[in-house]
Amino acid sequence: MTITHDEVGNDEDLAREILVVARGIAPCVFTFADDSEEQKDALAILRRVYKHVQGRGPTYVKSQRVGSAGVDYRDIDSAFDGQPRTGLRALCTGGQTSGHSLGSFPADRPIGRIWAERY
Repeated sequence: MTITHDEVGNDEDLAREILVVARGIAPCVFTFADDSEEQKDALAILRRVYKHVQGRGPTYVKSQRVGSAGVDYRDIDSAFDGQPRTGLRALCTGGQTSGHSLGSFPADRPIGRIWAERY
């Protein structure tokens, strides 16, 4: 089963937009088994983002005008900057968020074919 908007928050449109952005960041989050620890962790992150965006505090203000007063807010994607984005990605990578490639590398050293190492 997948995470649905009603599990994230009451404002359906906002919750759906948060889910769409999260799907772009870490698609595996939507494949976790129901009530698994990974799904609970993902929901905690998504609910926190929802609460912050819903409140639209000063961290989401992009610009303010005094004449004909107005406030412009940053887009939803910016709500995932920092820890929320890292947290969602960590759930997909099993906690490995170093950004380094995973794989196997040759044990022998090519330079040893040119200059034999003698010890």
